Formats: sequence, structure tokens, C-alpha cells
Amino acid sequence: MTCPVILDFDQSVGEITPATTIDVTKWQDTIRFGCSKKAFRKFDAQLQQLLPAHYGTVLLGSGDYHHISLLLIERLAKQYSADNPIQVVIFDNHPDNMRYLFGIHCGSWVSYVASLPFVSHVHVLGITSNDIGLSHFWENRWKPLFHKKLTYWSLDVNVKWAKKIGLGHAFRHFDTPDDLIAGFLSEQYHSAEPIYLSIDKDALSEKVIHTNWDQGQLQTYHLLDTISSIKQRIIGSDITGELSIWQPTNWFKRLLSSLDKQPAISPDKLNDWQQEQHQLNLTLLNALA
Repeated sequence: MTCPVILDFDQSVGEITPATTIDVTKWQDTIRFGCSKKAFRKFDAQLQQLLPAHYGTVLLGSGDYHHISLLLIERLAKQYSADNPIQVVIFDNHPDNMRYLFGIHCGSWVSYVASLPFVSHVHVLGITSNDIGLSHFWENRWKPLFHKKLTYWSLDVNVKWAKKIGLGHAFRHFDTPDDLIAGFLSEQYHSAEPIYLSIDKDALSEKVIHTNWDQGQLQTYHLLDTISSIKQRIIGSDITGELSIWQPTNWFKRLLSSLDKQPAISPDKLNDWQQEQHQLNLTLLNALA
């Protein structure tokens, strides 16, 4: 069994044994939430030197670092190709396919994954964010949606408009979380393509866990049932959505963060909520092992 890796940006991931912990705290302010492509690639160069040759699930810390998943997926280019592709399955309350003019950030990385030649399709499961509603459609990157490389699997958001512009295939809506997971697993039943799995815990209900982003409706068993069903096909995975309190030193990041209306985290509850996160991490790691 390969050991998990903790990319310790923000000291939010609890102690896991066995696991390889890589201290990248010096990158926290540069990479968190978003950064220039130059800074992103500079971090990537160091990351490639720090990661072991073989490793298991990577824990990224706060969901503010979800764009690091792109770097982990890109590493698979050595093993896969357009003739031998993979799918990428993402649990997230947001599409992470939004336009970002200043480099790359935690809500814009999915379009880059969809453009990789060895990725046949990207599925984002559990979206309840109005980021995929009609009023925000212009903020989404359209290319992977129109080119049938990306599918949004959603709940509690009106996506009926998508059919009118020929995107019904890309916007899948369900009445309940059970229906969503059943629909996805039914579609996957006849596929044998390898899968990279990325879990942002903000797809889960606040009744399950607390994160530093607005949250969806899924329950833990939805993640576990999905993992169980596709486990033999999983060739890589990461987990994000931890809780940590951060105040950017850069005024522009403070502005962008405020525009995204991230919920405030109570310092008094932080420790208890991080303990709940830790227990969920252990549950997910056990399922992925």
C-alpha cells in the first residue's frame, strides 16, 4: 500500500500515520486561492522534486488549494495518452471552471484539466452553487462544455436554460443526492477507463462537515459508495476542503476573497471542526487504500 502525502500549506491536516508530510508552508500566501501562472509553474518545479516516486492519496489542505490537483494530474502524462486516456472525477460544490484573468486559481483549474490530451472527460459531482446558473454562465469557460469534455452533475440549481443552447448533455440535474450518485454510477458501469478522483469536501452538507466555502448536499456515504464502485479504476486521488483561517497579505487577494463571500470561520470552533475533518479524512483514506 502506498502512503498518503500531506502537502502542508496551511497546517490544517491532522497527523496521519503512515503519511509523508511535505512542508510547503512558505508557499501558502503565494499559491493560496490564486496565483500567476509563472508562480504556479515555479511551485510545480519544486513540487516535482519533493514528491516521492510512488505515493497514495494527496491531502492538499484548504479548498483554496484545489488548483494543485492540476499539477498532480499533469504528472500522469507519462503513463497515459489520447490513445490510453483517463477520466477525472471531482466532488465539488462548485464547477471550478470559471474565468480567471490573473493566472490560475482554485475555481478555474478544471478547464486546464479538460484540455489535457490524455483526459477523455471531466465530471464534477455535487454542484449546488449558482456558478452554473444562467446569470453566471458567462463566467464559465465554455470550450470544454461545448466540446463534450466536461459534465456538471448538479442539485438545487436551475440549469434548464442549458438545453436551449445545446448544452443539455453537459448540465445534468437531479432532485436528490441519491439520484445524482445513482445516475453517475449507472453511466460509469460500462466504462473501464482509469479514473483520477479529486474530493473537495465542500460538496458535503454542513450537517456532515464544515469547510471554508459554501457547501452542498452530499452525505459521507455518497462519497464512500462512489469510491467503492470505481475503486478498481482509481489510479490517483487527492482530498481538499480542510479548515484554516487565513488573511492574505496581498490586497488584491483580499478583495477577490471578499467578493467570493467565503464564510467566516469561528476561531472558537476551529479545533473541533478540524477534528471532525480529521476523522473524515481517515474514513476516506481507508476507503481509498
